[in-house]
Amino acid sequence: MKIKKHKILVAIFFVAYVILLAYVLFFAEIFGRGQWSEIYRYNFVPFKEIKIFWKARHTLPFYIVFLNLAGNVLAFVPFGFFLPMLVKGKKKSFPFIFMGGFLTTCLIELTQLVAKVGCCDIDDVILNSSGVIIGYIVYAAAKVIDRHFGKRKA
Repeated sequence: MKIKKHKILVAIFFVAYVILLAYVLFFAEIFGRGQWSEIYRYNFVPFKEIKIFWKARHTLPFYIVFLNLAGNVLAFVPFGFFLPMLVKGKKKSFPFIFMGGFLTTCLIELTQLVAKVGCCDIDDVILNSSGVIIGYIVYAAAKVIDRHFGKRKA
């Protein structure tokens, strides 16, 4: 019964996370969303925008650089952390979780390209996928720690 309640709680957090992520990516006006424009930016050159933000980190406001680099990574850490808790068997494996996150990010960027919302950027795929990896590492480390300390309690 305790495991079932835990899984329900994780599912609630994951759904809330997905809703918040969708809002930020497609509707949050503070991030320039919800405004259709004739001029649309996109980037299909890997590391182009990352290099631009990194080189300009001393001239741009900190929050702009942070949002564009670390923000894209941090936005997908919960994906890599919560998803393995919700799936069973081999679907918990790193390749499955990584591909799920990668494909989700690609779908988001494709949607941004077609809907002309936000900016379709291959660097976002790279940064978001890095966040999925970090989230999975945190999940795997927490699982190891839980096993180690869980045995001591018994």
